[in-house]
Amino acid sequence: MAFCKKCGTEIADDAVICPGCGASTNKQSSQSSTLKTVAKIFMILSTVFMGFALIPLAWCIPMTVIYCKKVNNNEPVGIGFKICSLLFVSLIAGILMLCDND
Repeated sequence: MAFCKKCGTEIADDAVICPGCGASTNKQSSQSSTLKTVAKIFMILSTVFMGFALIPLAWCIPMTVIYCKKVNNNEPVGIGFKICSLLFVSLIAGILMLCDND
């Protein structure tokens, strides 16, 4: 048995998240990590390409920053956020986020 690095709760060796606090145990697969990296790249590219229209930047920049922070901190990303990213930022990044099982 292992212990959560965030709250100290005892967790199973094959656990992906802590049952006590919900923190990730950093046991991501390489495919999941690759999907997240590619989704981040597409979010950033979409934000840059939408730079010609100022109004979409009002939601593209914050959504891109939030997603990058969540991925870097190994925090889960909600389905609602993934769908909003698909609709309002980048179709490809949204699909990649939905394919990721975090």
